[in-house]
Order: sequence, then C-alpha cells, then structure tokens
Amino acid sequence: MSRLHLTFGCGSLKLAGTLDMAPGKTGLLWVSGGNEIRSGAFSGQSHIAANIAGAGFPVFRFDRRGVGDSEGENRGFQSSQGDIEAAIHAFQAMAPQLDAIVAFGNCDAASALMLAQGATCDRLVLSNPWTIENENESEEPAETMPASAIRARYLEKLASPREVWRLISGGVDLRKLAKGLSKSVTKANSPNGLAEDMRAGIGSFEGEVRFLIAESDRTAQAFLDVWDPADQRISRCKGASHAYVEPHARDWLVHQLLDALRS
Repeated sequence: MSRLHLTFGCGSLKLAGTLDMAPGKTGLLWVSGGNEIRSGAFSGQSHIAANIAGAGFPVFRFDRRGVGDSEGENRGFQSSQGDIEAAIHAFQAMAPQLDAIVAFGNCDAASALMLAQGATCDRLVLSNPWTIENENESEEPAETMPASAIRARYLEKLASPREVWRLISGGVDLRKLAKGLSKSVTKANSPNGLAEDMRAGIGSFEGEVRFLIAESDRTAQAFLDVWDPADQRISRCKGASHAYVEPHARDWLVHQLLDALRS
C-alpha cells in the first residue's frame, strides 16, 4: 500500500485529495462531513483508509471547496454534489482498474450523498445522516434535542448513582428536568423538508444502501426520529459516539466498510 497526495479540478478550482492505492477493483470514496478535513479528527480517517487499503481496496479522500487544502468557498453540504462528482472522476482516473465505487459519508456527508442521489456511485454506506433543520445552538438542550435523544440521556443519568444523589439532594434544576421529561414523551418528529429531500434522493438510487447508526449519537437519534426505524438497511453500534472513536466502534466501522466493499 502507498499513499499519494494530489490536486484535481472542480470547475476552475483545485481541490486536494489523498489516494491510498491498492489493487482492488472496488474502491472506497470517503466523503468528509461538516468542515472536517480529509485526514479526520486526530487522523482517524487517515488511519482507517490505510487499514482498508491494506485489505486490498483503494481509498480516495478529499477536501471539498473551502475546506482544508482546497480552493473556493465553503457553501455547505447541500452544495457539495459537484465536489463529490469531481472526486469520483479523479478517483477513476488515478485508479483505472476500478469497476465499482462504494461511497461512505458520516453526518452531513451522508446527507449530501442522499441529496445527490448517490452521485453515480455503485453502493452507499450512510452513517448518522444529518436531518436537523434550523437548529439554534443558543437554546437549552431540551429545546433542540430529539425526544429519543432526551430519553437516552435521562436513562443514562438514572443509571448513575451520582446523578440519582444529585436529584435526591436538590442538585438538579427541577424546571429544566420537567421540561426535558415533557419533551421526552412526545411523539417522534414529523419528517422535515431536509429529511424528505433526502428520502426522495435515495429513493431513486438503484444500488445497495447501508445505514450505520452510532447509538450514543444525538445526530443518529434525530435521524431515527424522522426515518423508519424498522428499515432493514439499518445497522447499529451500541455505545458508539458520532465519530466512532471508541475502539470497539472503530473496529465495527471498519468491518462494515469492508463488508460493503466485498459485497
């Protein structure tokens, strides 16, 4: 396995990419979420890419416009289809043996792939898709968190003797507690405009789709609130946070990616 850093065109702009080379005819296109650069937090994406390439599958990562080493203005995930398609063309040019491309995205990168109807990729691995609209970070958590996330948070607190003691001893704001408990028993959110656009986009995709859910992640819980939780394409990782930083979660993610590449 060897690693190549390169630039490629996206219209008149130059985007930065990294190819972990391998002989396999199925490759992994890693689409970064948020403003995350292609190496990932603490080089997490870089390490996983090396692992995947070591198993024989080439991996291409890139910075979208306005992020990391790439030129241009960062206009967000809903305007990133052109970046993804440019990265696919670059990947195919640098690894001409490819017969199929599996695209992986976490958070709003998963949403971007859904909105782009898979962006000509053959299979999709969509992790913790972002469906939250108009979130106001200045509001209290109980105002912005989905009901499922609030329930999970309170169940976790009730399992902690320290938190139970805080409640008994008066160390808990009962007004906030009542507000949170009230929201925790509300029905699941109705699908919003973003979620409906994502559903429509993925509905026309003919390839295999896998949804990965980190069960301790708020974004994943919000996704399940507006999606059919009985969807057979969903796989869950217990105790995993948003970026799968836990050792067992990281191993689980690698296994899921390799399984999608081998299918």
